[in-house]
Amino acid sequence: MKFSEFIRDKKYMFLFYLVLMSLISLILYLDPTRRIDVQNLIYLNFISLVLLLIYLVGEYLIHRRFYQTIEYIADEIEKDQIYSLPQPNNCEQKLYLRLLEKIWDGQNQQLEGLYQDKRDNLDFVTSWVHEIKTPIAASRLVIENNTGKPMVNILESLEEELDKIEVHVERALYYARIDAFHKDYFISEVCLEQVVKTAVKKNAKTFVHKKIGLDLEDLDLNVLTDRKWLLFIIDQILINSLKYTAYAGRIKVYTKLETNEKQLIIEDNGIGIKFEDLARVFDKGFTGYTGREDYKSTGLGLYLARMLAQKLKHDISIESVFGEYTKVIIHFPKLNDYMNVT
Repeated sequence: MKFSEFIRDKKYMFLFYLVLMSLISLILYLDPTRRIDVQNLIYLNFISLVLLLIYLVGEYLIHRRFYQTIEYIADEIEKDQIYSLPQPNNCEQKLYLRLLEKIWDGQNQQLEGLYQDKRDNLDFVTSWVHEIKTPIAASRLVIENNTGKPMVNILESLEEELDKIEVHVERALYYARIDAFHKDYFISEVCLEQVVKTAVKKNAKTFVHKKIGLDLEDLDLNVLTDRKWLLFIIDQILINSLKYTAYAGRIKVYTKLETNEKQLIIEDNGIGIKFEDLARVFDKGFTGYTGREDYKSTGLGLYLARMLAQKLKHDISIESVFGEYTKVIIHFPKLNDYMNVT
């Protein structure tokens, strides 16, 4: 900051000085008890003006380095240079520096959040591309390997691969709409039996193909939720159960009433989850021992299911014994918790 700019910033001080000295001079000049010469008044005003200028020059010299450092950082600012600001000389400068640091930290947190979202989106797109390539490649093989065979068999195989593509596309669509969730939900009373049967119907071919038995018990229960998002959550859990349940296995879907919540439980007698993997099954991209055995697993289904459930103020937990069973539980809390939907 130049001295001329510093002086311009002190214009109100000069105005106050002029008013004050004019008032003092007028009082001294009009005081009948003591006669003061005009030259003495001029001399008094001149001395006070010189003293004021000496004070301002001293203040400028004291703070000049601080202002120059601020200007340099403002022109050549780098990532962490905000923490290299000069030491403040008074309370005002301390408050300004504290405000700058808070603004800087807030901006850094927002940028880090944006970078993390970008990394997450890139990871999801990469995983999704790998997932979608598998049924596409399988469809090409079906066409190449079944030339001359009955068209019915080819169409059935292609339909199965198209169903897989549809699952991946739907998953990508719901993932893309997570950030705009608040614009696309409607909480109402939903019958769990209807939603579960819709999800089962979507996966009927897999049930038939793997000859997996299904038990639906005590599903005549209403909960407050968004039907569309809940259907997607249940569908992801069912897809996961069907993937890891052996041929001729069994899946059981039922409800349970607790003091503060209602529960929807999807239980299978599949290969289960190892104890050390249980705490991380809902982490994005985590596949664990079970997923590594199945090279098609990307660990996105349960991650999306839990994320959406939490946005609806539900929750999902999981219990499992490796080699015996896996039990996924959707928790629907009591009524007053729905007033705080994300």
